[in-house]
Amino acid sequence: MAISARNVFEGTITSVTPGAVNSELEITTAGGVKIISTVTVESVKTLGLVVGKAAVAVIKAPAIIVVSGSSPFRFSARNQLPGKVAAISVGSVNAEVSIDVGGVLVQAIITNDAVKELGLAIGAEATAIFKAGSVIVGVAA
Repeated sequence: MAISARNVFEGTITSVTPGAVNSELEITTAGGVKIISTVTVESVKTLGLVVGKAAVAVIKAPAIIVVSGSSPFRFSARNQLPGKVAAISVGSVNAEVSIDVGGVLVQAIITNDAVKELGLAIGAEATAIFKAGSVIVGVAA
């Protein structure tokens, strides 16, 4: 499968919490990174999403919010993955920032101005934040 999304994390479904309309899934990568997704109850049935099933979590890079250092704020987003900046690739307007989260690279697209304002540099502490609704779940056909 070829896909344009920069963040494709393979793992195993480790939790399914059913709801009336949506269910919450936890997908854990081999490295132990936990990603939370909300999907419809119908998708849980159609895709056979059960604990122990292999799955991929897909998140587009522009959906990743980057917070530098330790923030005095708390966020409602279910996915808050702390790590260190591993790479920064600056373009004419935007930059791709790679954050190493326990051996897994999370790619974010942010403005060049944001890179400067956040003081991002290789090795700096940063947290990748994204909402559970931004995570698309896939399974083998």
